Amino acid sequence: MRIGVLALQGAVTEHIVSIEKTGAQGLPIKRVEQLEEVEGLIIPGGESTTIGKLMRKYGFIEAIREFAGQGKPIFGTCAGMIVLAKHIAGGEPGHLELMDITVARNAFGRQRESFECDLEVKGIAEPVRAVFIRAPLINEVGPDVDVLTIYKDEIVTARQGNLLVSSFHPELTDDYRLHQYFADMVEDSIAANP
Repeated sequence: MRIGVLALQGAVTEHIVSIEKTGAQGLPIKRVEQLEEVEGLIIPGGESTTIGKLMRKYGFIEAIREFAGQGKPIFGTCAGMIVLAKHIAGGEPGHLELMDITVARNAFGRQRESFECDLEVKGIAEPVRAVFIRAPLINEVGPDVDVLTIYKDEIVTARQGNLLVSSFHPELTDDYRLHQYFADMVEDSIAANP
């Protein structure tokens, strides 16, 4: 099983390390045609506006929408969550507009307000270690979105069908269970679409 990491910006190597701990193969995705080589895709953190501009420049917007339309799972972390969202608070235009959520950018403050904590994630037995860096959060979810984690009354992890998002950076810890959750989604998708 091969899972790609969109390699335009962000912690690409760290995501690949976490993917490989699940037993899947991790591949950096730098060109649109490489999407054909993978069964799942992670959009990492970074700066969502920059990622959006680079996705447009290199033709990834339609290609990733098509990838999602084939039922292939996508996992957006931090800025990746913003990139997947249908709506961005403040009326900013969206990027992929795939997931029925409204997100607020930098909702947890600036870089110096970064923090780590343990979070309960629905579907994972023990709490998951989470690193929040200039993290966004989810203000609203549509009817088909399953909220997986609430932290201080705010939604920070959610799933809608083949789409998974987290406000935090699971790749910056040794805890790869959220990547395992995603790898299981990819495995289920392969079984459902042989």
